[in-house]
Amino acid sequence: MTSNPSQLRVDLHRIKSDILALAAIGRNQEDHGIYRMAFTDADMEGKRWLLHRIEENGLDPASDGAGSISGVLRGEWEAPRVYVGSHIDTVPCAGTLDGTLGVVIGLECLRAIKAAGIVPRRCIELIAFSDEEGRFGGMFGSEAFCGMLNPEKLRSAKDLDGMTLREAMLRQGLDPLKALDARRDPRNISGYLELHIEQGPVLDRELMQVGIVEQITGLRSWSLRFTGESNHAGTTPMSYRKDAFMGLADFAHEIPRILDENGGENTRATIGKAQIQPGAPNTVPGSVEFSLDFRDPSSDVLDALADAFLKALSAISRRRGLRFEYSVQGSLQPVASAPKLTGLLEAKAKELNLRYLRMPSGAAHDAQMIGLIAPMAMVFVPSKNGQSHSPAEWTSWDDIEAGANLMLQTLLAMAEPSQPA
Repeated sequence: MTSNPSQLRVDLHRIKSDILALAAIGRNQEDHGIYRMAFTDADMEGKRWLLHRIEENGLDPASDGAGSISGVLRGEWEAPRVYVGSHIDTVPCAGTLDGTLGVVIGLECLRAIKAAGIVPRRCIELIAFSDEEGRFGGMFGSEAFCGMLNPEKLRSAKDLDGMTLREAMLRQGLDPLKALDARRDPRNISGYLELHIEQGPVLDRELMQVGIVEQITGLRSWSLRFTGESNHAGTTPMSYRKDAFMGLADFAHEIPRILDENGGENTRATIGKAQIQPGAPNTVPGSVEFSLDFRDPSSDVLDALADAFLKALSAISRRRGLRFEYSVQGSLQPVASAPKLTGLLEAKAKELNLRYLRMPSGAAHDAQMIGLIAPMAMVFVPSKNGQSHSPAEWTSWDDIEAGANLMLQTLLAMAEPSQPA
């Protein structure tokens, strides 16, 4: 038991043990990747593991209709409460830390507070959200938490293999419609804090221990198609062709110009997938389907980019004799962290003598959804060589401990600790 909450620190040994235990669930022995995609057997095993750890550490376990898992450290006041969390589902062939680290550190913070005999004024709830990674579109658990789900999404969401969200949940004994009941009242959310690996190289290269996220980028995801005319590669003169692939090539070369004219230093645009039809070596491509992902911390910049992309696509189509069509596959608005919470994080980082950097997040997170309805902030820890979403993903134990202690001290301040019990 400690009489001074400011001296309380996490137990790195417990963090290590939990990270390695959870990493064993869904691990593939051939490629060493973790396969714990949302609502698979491995995902559900991970959730059962987490519930067990919550229970044996004397916290109150719970789950909601979206399949998200909670553990509550009781305080003097039932509401509004402080939330801390992330997710434990993974992409295919994932690394050990993405999402998992935030949940494990949240768990460690709560049990450290409880073991010290500190009774906070506010309840602190750990939450591991379902399907952050996007098997069925992403952010499912946090969308449900924020009341942003509707029956149509529950009915229509599918994974890349064609399995519906409804079918996947039913297979695991979950009623999809109960996800609509997972909404929390924003008035009962004092604040939300999330720790995550950076998933980029900045903190690692700058030799910083933690990052304080000031804003989470917005993103737009499009599916596009150029349609031209398939024809013989040997008999069709170049000037007669309606080559769909050349339309894609032209557009790809336009992207740097569009970003220079309409974006900023944090703007990103990526064509990550393309499929040429009919796909024969001796045939002029008649169509090409491709993806476009573009991101920026400003909604106005995203709007300007969208307009510029569409103008470029139209001009290329006219010049090449093609048709183009597009559909919006996903859209997330940029969300700023709560200044009060980022200020608190910075103050605690200084008290702990941590090397820190204020920075944006170029990736989406559950915190982005929570930030639409309540105050939120995020802490980043360095990713070795900027690697993520692969078995090479890693963060040093020293940096993990630094981030965990920053989370612990910030959560204590947010929960307003009273005297030890």
